[in-house]
Amino acid sequence: MNRYLLLKQGTIHDAVSDTTFVADILAADGKITEIAPVIGGRQANEAEVIDATGIDVYPGFVDAHCHLGLDGYATGFAGQDFNETGDPVTPQLSAVDAINPQDETFRMAREGGVTCVSTGPGSSNIIGGTFCVIKTCGRRVDDMIVKEKSAMKIAFGENPKNCYREKGASSRMSVAAKLREVLNQTILYEKKREAAGYPDATDYLKLPPYDAKLEAMIPVIRGEMPLKAHAHRADDIFTAIRIAKEFHLDLRIDHVTDGALIAEDLAKEGYPVAVGPSFGHATKYELKNKGFHTPAILAQAGCQVSIITDSPVTEERYLPLCAGRAVHYGMREADALKAITINAAKHIGVQERVGSIEVGKDADFVLVKGSPFTVDAQILYTITDGQTVYRTDGIPKK
Repeated sequence: MNRYLLLKQGTIHDAVSDTTFVADILAADGKITEIAPVIGGRQANEAEVIDATGIDVYPGFVDAHCHLGLDGYATGFAGQDFNETGDPVTPQLSAVDAINPQDETFRMAREGGVTCVSTGPGSSNIIGGTFCVIKTCGRRVDDMIVKEKSAMKIAFGENPKNCYREKGASSRMSVAAKLREVLNQTILYEKKREAAGYPDATDYLKLPPYDAKLEAMIPVIRGEMPLKAHAHRADDIFTAIRIAKEFHLDLRIDHVTDGALIAEDLAKEGYPVAVGPSFGHATKYELKNKGFHTPAILAQAGCQVSIITDSPVTEERYLPLCAGRAVHYGMREADALKAITINAAKHIGVQERVGSIEVGKDADFVLVKGSPFTVDAQILYTITDGQTVYRTDGIPKK
């Protein structure tokens, strides 16, 4: 049976254009099917109707980098599953296997209008494993997945240095060298498999011994899966770019704390950047230049900019407030909205489904009284796949 949802006469911020407009939105079975000044007909008559007159309607907010579901709320070590510190190279790990959808932080995310996130391993390891993209509503992670293996996490700088300082990776040189070593090993591993006739080989003795780490890296060296690089300091950012060019890899750069210092260079390079977390104290040297001015400067330079929480560093529900602070420090409001919607969706490779209000995309919406970028905004509805997953009183529902 078809499920229809009709949002009536909301003020639409579609994250595609910089202007707003008043319209109806019709969704069927979780997908946007029509956007028009007025929508009628059988489906509209059968729909659940939300009167959004005088209400601002946004795409569901998207966080391009967090650890939601991998670091439990008020659980301590029992719920800390985002860093595997026994080995600096763990590409075989998958975030999906550790996400706990029952954690309180998912409800908090929905309260903040966040409907989709890229969540995965932390930055203790040089290679940490695969991120995934999920919706923030569901009981079982298998049913929440938008993209199961969206990127391979790598890390530069202080975190892997500090974690493995007694285990052979105590300098930036060794971190970069180890990454290159694994990439070269993967290239050789695949060549050996191909020479043995894989995947149609019948003489299994000719195949190289199975290696879970190198198997996990094959999509990376093929360019089928991007590297998701944790890099704060300018030199670490350029090292990530240098290695990506050397091996012809797809690259996304996350955190980018020194981005304002090298904005023109990053714009010329053209790699997507995700900035944050920018709230709070600079707890280590490589964060000394952090601030909400950075996304504004990068956007003005012409970069594709996302704004991220790195949840739990900043609570997931405060993602729109992070965008609001960037506006305060000079970012255009339209760019700030894109930084937590369509740019974030592009950064994590799911722009065909989420990140804007367009026909054919998932029916993920946030209905807001006031600007979501301010502390006094009231999020009235969070809607995921055409179903209300959070609501407060304030809009008549027919």
